[in-house]
Amino acid sequence: MSYGDTFTAWRDATPAWPAYTGHRFVQGLGDGSLPRAAFLHYLKQDYVFLIHFSRAWALAVTKADTVDEMRLAAGTVNGLINEEIALHIKTCAEAGIDEATVFATEEQQANLAYTRYVLDAGHSGDLLDLLAALAPCVLGYGEIGAHLEAKQTSDTYADWIGTYAGPDYQKVCHDVGALIDGAVARRIGDDPMSSPRWDKLQTRFATATRLEVGFWDMGLDP
Repeated sequence: MSYGDTFTAWRDATPAWPAYTGHRFVQGLGDGSLPRAAFLHYLKQDYVFLIHFSRAWALAVTKADTVDEMRLAAGTVNGLINEEIALHIKTCAEAGIDEATVFATEEQQANLAYTRYVLDAGHSGDLLDLLAALAPCVLGYGEIGAHLEAKQTSDTYADWIGTYAGPDYQKVCHDVGALIDGAVARRIGDDPMSSPRWDKLQTRFATATRLEVGFWDMGLDP
């Protein structure tokens, strides 16, 4: 999937990317072999993750330099809170787990490490630092959803796959990709790879990708 030049460059320079998007957890979603207990465990942890992730995107509004950047960041917050989290609540409710129980889920170490890394990137850096840490989750899930929809062999997790492969989420991915490209051009110019900041941003993206792999690993161990 192509979600902009910057994302493509960061992704292609990240050795852990295939381990993230092709993880055994992801494969289990596509072929239906993922145990239900593992999926529900992941959903509860991901609900808590999305709470912090929404806060990080809200922080992006305060780090923005233009109204367009603010609008795109705010739109992503809305999508996370009112759409993506809603899927988690619905799926857990169908399994007899109410929202209060999900909200009270104790964060596991992999969750803490990832969410606090992203928030620290935003608090200690500027919008580019924050976006580099946020990008693997938003855009990686878009890539995973589209890939699974094209090759899935089971309908067991069709709702999850459909959410990330669907036009609404794919639009979010293209909007975020454009936000990143615009933010990079605005702050470090039209030849960003020649900037002293490029390697640091690449490292942030790669670190967040490794933390995504750890999140999937956690999901397999309910």
